[in-house]
Amino acid sequence: MPLRFPSLDRYPDFLDLIADFDGGSLDGSGFWGDHRPVLTPEGYRAWVATLLAEGNTEIELPAGRVHCSYFWITDADDAWVGFLALRHTLNDFLFEQGGHIGYSVRPSRRREGHAHSALREALTRAADLGLDRALITCDDDNVASARTIESCGGVWEDTRSDKRRYWAATTPSDR
Repeated sequence: MPLRFPSLDRYPDFLDLIADFDGGSLDGSGFWGDHRPVLTPEGYRAWVATLLAEGNTEIELPAGRVHCSYFWITDADDAWVGFLALRHTLNDFLFEQGGHIGYSVRPSRRREGHAHSALREALTRAADLGLDRALITCDDDNVASARTIESCGGVWEDTRSDKRRYWAATTPSDR
């Protein structure tokens, strides 16, 4: 299973992962706006706690936020290769731009099938949340991500504000 819940014991891996992205997009990481972890052990622990809290449906979130389960994409050796966010519901912004699922794979580990495996597992987890289908978006010029989404059963609906929007069934029999 390529998806793991965030854990406190991966701080050195976190620093290496962030360095690999070199300022690039960290979709699915839980970084948004000014919400970025401080690159210290304490900042890392606070970030992980925030990620885990956002997935807890018993906790009330600030206005405009939706409950979201965050995962780390890992390989067969449990190396941390990326991020994935599974949003339980959509607000207006997520319906237009972000979708139910967002993900990114570190640049040095792309083109190895990690995004495909993680997205397939995320769709199964979306079914466990009661979603019949999930909205997945990517930048209009991100051909690799579009192919990944399509290979996991995503059906292109339209493009809005330079985002390709796909809907994918969450149960394997419907993909």
